Amino acid sequence: MSHSYSSNRIHLIFSTKNREKRISEELQTKLWPYMAGIARNHGFETIKGGGVEDDAHTLLILSPTVPLSKAIQTIKACSSKWLNETGSAGASFNWQEGYGAFSVSASQTAEVIRYIDNQASHHAKRSYEVEFL
Repeated sequence: MSHSYSSNRIHLIFSTKNREKRISEELQTKLWPYMAGIARNHGFETIKGGGVEDDAHTLLILSPTVPLSKAIQTIKACSSKWLNETGSAGASFNWQEGYGAFSVSASQTAEVIRYIDNQASHHAKRSYEVEFL
């Protein structure tokens, strides 16, 4: 089809294994851009990455040729490999097995970016467990 349009924005959320606080503020300044590079190198795009000590939020734009499950697997596997190779999150780092993935309309993109930017204050008021469980 020569006249195709796709707008697959996904807000991806996942936590560290056992919700361990392993991602320091200093590490966050390196990890979120690293995860954006993973996306870029695998055919999809990160609009915004962020999170706190025990969870990651990424707003992605998926290509129609990249399945969501593959994008998630790639981001989690490559980032945990990097964290383990550098030792920057301590010994034997792992992400949780599951994730949350939510479609985002173009009109809601700015709101989701603000939400990702404000994770520290958001988590100070409302825990992950209260929000998602």
